[in-house]
Amino acid sequence: QVQLVESGGGLVQAGGSLRLSCAASGRTFSSYTMGWFRQAPAKEREFVAVITSSGGTTDYADSVKGRFTISRDNAKNTVYLQMNSLKPEDTADYYCAAKYKYSAGHYFYTPAYSYWGQGTQVTVSS
Repeated sequence: QVQLVESGGGLVQAGGSLRLSCAASGRTFSSYTMGWFRQAPAKEREFVAVITSSGGTTDYADSVKGRFTISRDNAKNTVYLQMNSLKPEDTADYYCAAKYKYSAGHYFYTPAYSYWGQGTQVTVSS
């Protein structure tokens, strides 16, 4: 069992930055691929970024590539999402999710993840 708690959301002006954190419980954090997803009002939850269990590989949605950076600290059981050059269209609830590194399913899709946090709200004003 993995419990995830996000933090770091808030209100920021366009062009600003925020860093989201996701703290995980349990001793096996390093066995999980970690993803960030977001969901805007009346929209489906969408992939934002992913990082493999070792942190050696990352991937991003095209909409955030070059602006967002995902990282993790396995010693602290935490994954981060650094968000720069924020745009109003980045406004959403942001969720972290955990996928066991050997489980089936592509990291791009929500069903691949077994554990989810409660979300943190990010609002970008124009």
